[in-house]
Amino acid sequence: MTTTRFAPSPTGYIHVGNLRTALMNYLIARKAGGTFILRIDDTDPERSKEEYVDAIKQDMEWLGLHWDRIERQSDRLDRYAEAADKLREMGRFYEAFETPTELDLKRKKQLNMGKPPVYDRAALNLSDAEKEALRAERGNGVWRFKLDHERIEWNDGILGDISIDAASVSDPVLIRGDGQVLYTIASVVDDTEMGVTDVVRGSDHVTNTATQIQIIEALGGTCPRFAHHSLLTGPQGEALSKRLGTLALRDLREQGVQPMALLSLMARLGSSDPVELRSDMAELIDGFDVNRFGAAPTKFDVQDLFPLTAKHLQSLPLADVADAVAEAGVPAELAAPFWAMARENITTLADLKGWWELCRDGAEPLIDDEDREFIAEAVALLPEGPFDSETWGIWTKAVKEATGRKGKGLFMPLRKALTGMERGPEMAALLPLLQVIRARG
Repeated sequence: MTTTRFAPSPTGYIHVGNLRTALMNYLIARKAGGTFILRIDDTDPERSKEEYVDAIKQDMEWLGLHWDRIERQSDRLDRYAEAADKLREMGRFYEAFETPTELDLKRKKQLNMGKPPVYDRAALNLSDAEKEALRAERGNGVWRFKLDHERIEWNDGILGDISIDAASVSDPVLIRGDGQVLYTIASVVDDTEMGVTDVVRGSDHVTNTATQIQIIEALGGTCPRFAHHSLLTGPQGEALSKRLGTLALRDLREQGVQPMALLSLMARLGSSDPVELRSDMAELIDGFDVNRFGAAPTKFDVQDLFPLTAKHLQSLPLADVADAVAEAGVPAELAAPFWAMARENITTLADLKGWWELCRDGAEPLIDDEDREFIAEAVALLPEGPFDSETWGIWTKAVKEATGRKGKGLFMPLRKALTGMERGPEMAALLPLLQVIRARG
C-alpha cells in the first residue's frame, strides 16, 4: 500500500514552502487509495512548541488535508536509541569531539587545498583513553554515521537519475552531544517502521537523501521512492527564504485567500500543466502527477492567489458563504439577492462589508457639474417602491425618453450618483438593495 507522510517541525507556522511538500505527499497517497501520515518532528525540545503543533493541525484542517493518523517523534525516542545501538554494533557509528571552531578551520584548510570540505574522520583514530580525556574536557561528543565511500544512486521522481559520491559528503551527525536525536536518523527509523513508500520533499534535501539511503540499508530497511521538488522563489526569481515568515498559511487565511485557490495553485505550480482553479479536492487528486514537475526554481507570487480566490467565490452558492454574509451585517431576508449582486464584485469575503455599507448607508454622490440638472430630473422619475430587478430598466427607459440621453451618457451619471463609483455590479441587481433609495422610492 502507498504510504506518504508530511513531517513538519513544530518550531513555527506552516508556510507556502511547507504546503507544497504536504500537498504533494497528500495527493500521492489519496490518488493511490493509500495512507497519509502527519508526523510531528519534535525531537528538538527547546524549539518545539505545542502551540505550533496545534497551529499545524488547524492549517491542515483549514485546507482539507486530512491525515489518516498522527505520529510524534518525541514518543519514539526509544526506537531511535535502538537504531543507534545497532549502528554502533556494526561499526557504522562513531563519536567525534571537534568544536565548531575546529571544524570550521578544517573546512577552510581543505578549501584552500582545493579539496571538498568534508569531515576528515579524525575521530576514528582516537584511542579509548583519548576519548575519555576529551569527554572529561568537553562533555559528550556527537555521533556520526560512517558512510561507505561509494556512489549512491537512485531514480528521483522529479529530478531523474541521481548519483552522488559519498566521499564528497561528510559523515552525517545523527545525535548531538546533548543527546538530541537529529532528523537524519529519526526520519529513517520512522519511514522504515511506518512503511512509508513515497517521500516528496524539497531539492535542498538531496544530499540528506543520499546519506539516508545508506542508513536505511545499514538498518535493513527498504528505501522509499524519492522525489525532490524545486524550491520556490519570489516573482522576480529572488530567494523566498527570508520572506517565508510573511507567507505563513494563517497570514494568507487572514488576507482572505480561499483554500481551494491556494491548493489549485500549489498543485500545479512548477509543473508542465497550467494552473487551473479546481472546484474540489477530488479534481486535484485526479489531475495530479508528481512526474510532471520540473527541477528549475519555481516562481511564486502571492498576488496570483487573489484572482483564483475571486473566481472560486463566484462559484459558491449562498449556503457556503451564509456566515460571512451575516457577519457583514446583511439581514437574512436580503442575503440571497445581496450575494447574487456581490459575488461577481469581490476579491475576498472581507469585501462584503463594504458592499453592504454602500447598500445600507448609501454613498456620497459623484455628480459632474454638467450632469446636475439631468440627475435631478432622473431622480424625479424614480418609480415608487418596492424595487425589484425590473426597476432599473423601467427607470432608465423613462429617463431616456424624458431627457433624450442614451448609452454611457445615460447610465454612467446615474451609476455615479447612486454609488459614488464608475464601476461595480449590475445596477439592476444593486438598485433593489440600496436602502436609502428604497426609502425614497
